[in-house]
Amino acid sequence: MTFTAYTAKAPEGPAPMAGRREWTALAVLLLPCLLVSMDVSVLYFAVPFLSAQLEPSAVQQLWILDVYGFVLAGLLITMGALGDRIGRRRLLLSGAVLFGLASCLAAYAQSPEMLIAARALLGVGGATLMPSTLALIRNLFPDDRQRGKAIALWSAAVTGGIALGPVLSGALLEHFWWGSVFLVNTPAMALLLVCGPLLLPEFRNPAAGRFDLPGALLSLAAMLPAVYGIKEIARNGLSALPAAALVTGLLAAAAFVLRQRTARHPMLDLELFRHRGFSGSVLANMLAMFTVVGCAVFLTQYLQTVRGMSPLRAALWHMVPSLAVGGIAPLSAALARRLDRAYLVAAGFALGAVGFLWLSWLEPSSPLWFVLGGAAVYACGLVAVMALGNELALGAAPPERAGSASALLESGTELGGALGMAILGTVGSAAYRTDIRAALPAGLPARAADAAQETLSGALAVATRLPGRAGHALAAAARDAFTHGLHAAVLCAAGVMAAAAVLALVLLRGIRPTAAAGEDAGGAPEAAAPAIPN
Repeated sequence: MTFTAYTAKAPEGPAPMAGRREWTALAVLLLPCLLVSMDVSVLYFAVPFLSAQLEPSAVQQLWILDVYGFVLAGLLITMGALGDRIGRRRLLLSGAVLFGLASCLAAYAQSPEMLIAARALLGVGGATLMPSTLALIRNLFPDDRQRGKAIALWSAAVTGGIALGPVLSGALLEHFWWGSVFLVNTPAMALLLVCGPLLLPEFRNPAAGRFDLPGALLSLAAMLPAVYGIKEIARNGLSALPAAALVTGLLAAAAFVLRQRTARHPMLDLELFRHRGFSGSVLANMLAMFTVVGCAVFLTQYLQTVRGMSPLRAALWHMVPSLAVGGIAPLSAALARRLDRAYLVAAGFALGAVGFLWLSWLEPSSPLWFVLGGAAVYACGLVAVMALGNELALGAAPPERAGSASALLESGTELGGALGMAILGTVGSAAYRTDIRAALPAGLPARAADAAQETLSGALAVATRLPGRAGHALAAAARDAFTHGLHAAVLCAAGVMAAAAVLALVLLRGIRPTAAAGEDAGGAPEAAAPAIPN
């Protein structure tokens, strides 16, 4: 059966409507989205269990946690361009095989090195799956209204997976060994391999030319050191190695852009960024993820350390806002049929700002509904922003370039999350250290004082070793200091959201998802690329 691909700007007559087959195919595509996003957070509760068995060093433990995200971020652009050339379904199914095998390897790892290698392979598999799913959605749903609904469901699956990861991890660890958090991937990958060839069409760009290997290496050299540097600076402060990594990534990024401007067959069409719908949507998604990731760390710690919840209980409560906003993405897609998307995106950012301002009133003794309500408000706004941003960006890109466009969107999202963790984390930590330094009792040993100033958990551990009233006073001061740090982070996030709302009105006003990629720059619409028969 042959599936017809359409340009971003519809040809004569209405675009064909997707039927039951396409919607069933969408359900299949949501499986890898859910699992790839879950694997970002699924290890949060498993670390103590695998540490007891594998006994990794502190450095190895950090690599076990981070290598998945590093490799995923580094390969997204490469895999998006590769899918445009070899076929998006072929790349998706190849990634499903690798993801399933790497999950089994991780589940039965016998050493820290083996687990690090398996997590790296999972990152490679995830990088093939994410841009392929979003690009196939662009091809399956040529009608912009149906595509808006489909992308809204995709966005909900991605954000839901991140929230579901810790809960699933905690539930599995109640009954099984730590490797079970990886084995849960294999049945879903097997289902994708069975259903994918039956339901998913094959699309590729026959005019893409040869694969740009130097460009792929430069993209990897840009993303990997940059994300590593940002995360290390966020975790341990500014030091020589992370700073050098960040500078190296920026230099490689400049070289990558130069390569794409001069290569005969570039991986990316930089002309996409001349279209306000695409560049504005990438920026909107980056800013939304900046605040989501940057503040999520504080909220998780607030539930566990300030309120004293167990990890599983904290994860379950933290998931409540995600469940509360489950219908926001489809609702925003429906409203976009009647209203200018610029106003909806700006309203989403404004709602995010309100949610963060709400949390700036949070106190250690605040009722649980107060923190969950604030989180639900900002989540409502930012889920709508990301759903509409994905729709606008993919609508601006021609179908034959949907793979690389999807990869750029997701690379921006990864970078925004890393920047949010670094910048908002630094702001909150600075406020915490300023407050706790003034509350430390006189005569406290230097090592204990350093531990108390480093983290809230360290301060609470020091407080348990102090006698009577002094210990209680330090614990209360540490919780107050952490809450003040949270206030600083969410106020900074609220300011970013207010500025983003103004930017959305300027960059996205009048943009529709069916606008041709070259239209804003004065160019003619691209010619349609033929689909590859099934």
